[in-house]
Amino acid sequence: MAVEYREWMRAITDLTKEMGTMEKQHKQAIEQLLAEYKTSLNTSNAALAQSLYARDGVFMPTGAPSAIGSEEILKSYEFIFSQIQLNIEFYIDEIVVDRNVAFATTSSKGTTLIRENGQTVPEENRELFVFEKIDGAWKIARYMFNKTK
Repeated sequence: MAVEYREWMRAITDLTKEMGTMEKQHKQAIEQLLAEYKTSLNTSNAALAQSLYARDGVFMPTGAPSAIGSEEILKSYEFIFSQIQLNIEFYIDEIVVDRNVAFATTSSKGTTLIRENGQTVPEENRELFVFEKIDGAWKIARYMFNKTK
């Protein structure tokens, strides 16, 4: 009986370690996705930004209508990037994963070049991302941000 108990406890310990490793891998994949998203913003690459979203994703920018689905998301980023050039850093506050869904809260800070007048202004936001794992890859399902200053 004692041997069975030890084997059972060892199995639970191994399973717990495996689950921790899997969660760490999911978080690392989401961190990589956020790094790619930052690159899309800093390089004004609307196609890259669009590719990081789920096909039915929703982009909810401050002070603008929501963009729903790939086509609207692309048009929204193309418009934004025609108006401004971002130079920002992302700071991840938390990532929470639950099976095929996850969320992250982040903040960003940097500068924005306003293309119309050439003025550079401070940029500081807080963000909420909701992710969905689709065909083994994490995608942005919902994203919104607001200004902190």
